[in-house]
Amino acid sequence: MKKILTLLFIGFVAFSVKAQEVKPAEVAVDPNAPVIEFESDVIDYGKIDQGADGVRVFKFKNTGKSPITIERVQSSCGCTVPEKPEAPVLPGQSGEIKVKYDTNRIGGFSKEITVFSNASEPQKKIRIKGIIIKAESPVAKDKPTVSSK
Repeated sequence: MKKILTLLFIGFVAFSVKAQEVKPAEVAVDPNAPVIEFESDVIDYGKIDQGADGVRVFKFKNTGKSPITIERVQSSCGCTVPEKPEAPVLPGQSGEIKVKYDTNRIGGFSKEITVFSNASEPQKKIRIKGIIIKAESPVAKDKPTVSSK
């Protein structure tokens, strides 16, 4: 009986402590802050040959009331190299983030790129995905197939 009362007491104390948690205050959003809107958050390469051009472009627009400054762009691995715009993007203007993926790696991929800026959403995640297939050699394409009858 003593064990049951002890367990009930511990459970009650744990529940009481959990009920007393204070939620963090909501951060006020600046109504004049820049807003970054991408045409697409994901670029699908589809199926591409090994060694093909791995450069793709994420286009975005500043729909806010002040200039967007892209502080940095960070990829989830070294096989993806992002390139950010150097100049601030003014309200109503568009910008581009170029991403180059190493297409010498055969197989499927899904990589995340994080954009750090002064926009109302300071960290925005965008993604590339696709499948790299082994390119056929030119000799194999020209070689006739032999069929046995």
